[in-house]
Amino acid sequence: MTLNPIQNRNILCRDIGLMDYQSAWNFQETLFQGIIDGKIKNRRENANLVTSNYMILVEHPHVYTLGKSGDFSHLLIDENQLQQRGATYYKINRGGDITYHGPGQIVGYPIFDLDHFFTDIHRFLRTLEEVIILTLADFDLVGDRSPGETGVWLDIDTPFARKICAMGVRASRWVTMHGFALNVNTDLSYFEHIIPCGIMGKGVTSMQKELGQIIDEKQVKKCIKKHLASCFEATLIEENS
Repeated sequence: MTLNPIQNRNILCRDIGLMDYQSAWNFQETLFQGIIDGKIKNRRENANLVTSNYMILVEHPHVYTLGKSGDFSHLLIDENQLQQRGATYYKINRGGDITYHGPGQIVGYPIFDLDHFFTDIHRFLRTLEEVIILTLADFDLVGDRSPGETGVWLDIDTPFARKICAMGVRASRWVTMHGFALNVNTDLSYFEHIIPCGIMGKGVTSMQKELGQIIDEKQVKKCIKKHLASCFEATLIEENS
């Protein structure tokens, strides 16, 4: 039996653990293109195929990624220094500037067909921010938005504003990829080698730094999934990695 795609609000969630950036990017692209191909077939052939929605949770080895509109000068170290720090670098096809991914950080890649939800990228980003804000609240941290600066911050209206979750997405035919990076037990020293998200004068923090203890990442993921289902009014289906 087939369904009208607009009715499919299931999100297939897969935690793939530690994976190098290129492999995870390739995996995203495969899922992303599969959804687009299904939508094209539906339009051309009136096939009424059901397209899927995915949430990929992953942790990366040390890596810096620069968005398509980013400024390379915001990477403050050269190739030799990257090697010394055990890090890699990728120029990628999401929006936003430069950011860091690494151990202790929960990265989420929502690969959604927004025709199932709402065809509004601004609303999509604000909803992802809300998922993180609600997750932080579960740990007694007050996350907030900064006007004109995508992501989630702490103490935004003070001189001590600091980002705890970066976001950047790509969309085509209302299908999304890339997503968010929440600093949980992240080694923040790696941010010293970039101008994070191209924003001068604001710091970066982690849940561990704010709360003064190692955070249970499994519990954080559990909260993320709970709020993802609620905010997108979806049913989350766990898949084996």
